[in-house]
Amino acid sequence: MRTMKLGSSTLEVPVVSVGCMRINSLDKTEAEHFVQTALELGANFFDHADIYGSGECEEIFADAIGMNASIREKIIVQSKCGIRKGMFDFSKEHILESVDASLKRLKTDYLDTFLLHRPDTLMEPEEVAEAFDILENSGKVRHFGVSNQNPMQIQLLKKSVKQPIVANQLQLSITNANMISNGFNVNMENDQAVNRDGSVLDFCRLNDITIQPWSPFQYGFFEGVFLGNEKFPELNKQINEIAGKYDVSNTTIVIAWLLRHPAHMQPVIGTMNEDRLKDCCKATEIKLTREEWYSIYRAAGNVLP
Repeated sequence: MRTMKLGSSTLEVPVVSVGCMRINSLDKTEAEHFVQTALELGANFFDHADIYGSGECEEIFADAIGMNASIREKIIVQSKCGIRKGMFDFSKEHILESVDASLKRLKTDYLDTFLLHRPDTLMEPEEVAEAFDILENSGKVRHFGVSNQNPMQIQLLKKSVKQPIVANQLQLSITNANMISNGFNVNMENDQAVNRDGSVLDFCRLNDITIQPWSPFQYGFFEGVFLGNEKFPELNKQINEIAGKYDVSNTTIVIAWLLRHPAHMQPVIGTMNEDRLKDCCKATEIKLTREEWYSIYRAAGNVLP
């Protein structure tokens, strides 16, 4: 598995992250086999959140991997907090309580990375800074990041927070590529010119923040996958042709498309299917040509100006 530095940190991570949001769909034996397969592939970065299965997913993962000191040294664990029923909460109290609860469920003393999950408009940067300092000084969290935040929200946070923001988890796929499309359509009078995220792609690149694309196979907001979907005939045709050229699956090409971008992204793979996980990991061995990358982009219905 190819690796990279996470943001501005010295943490060496695989270029794909294993998302554990659906691990509670597996039985005990299946979960154990899945995490072992991931480790064998070198995909030892596991993404969690306190809301995944209302905490159950973290517990299932810890049991499945047989968490102990020896295992813990071989894996990288990330979790998130901030989403609560009917609201978002970045209060100092909630952050500290959430991290402690995640650590207990994961059977570990620390998180390698911890992200704030969804922006909280009632956020007090000074309060978050206090929480981050406590978590860092206690050794409970080693690196910090955010999820679904635009540049100004990150800047507001950084007004008080001294720790580097090393990751920003954002929705991005071939069919949900607004952060890429608005960069092509600067000063144009069309829908793709609308800047909905404050140029977050360029901002993250300029500030050494690793973008972690979530839902890389989804279109819309969890409306379904685009692979094999009759709504996207041209896209599937193009992906399948390129997959045939490299003798890999269409799944591999989708992840290779994200990895080809010079922003050095780390896609979060949400599948619990071992074969699909293997196909995703194969993408780290492929570098699409510029022509192939653009042909896939256009086949999704994206128009170059």
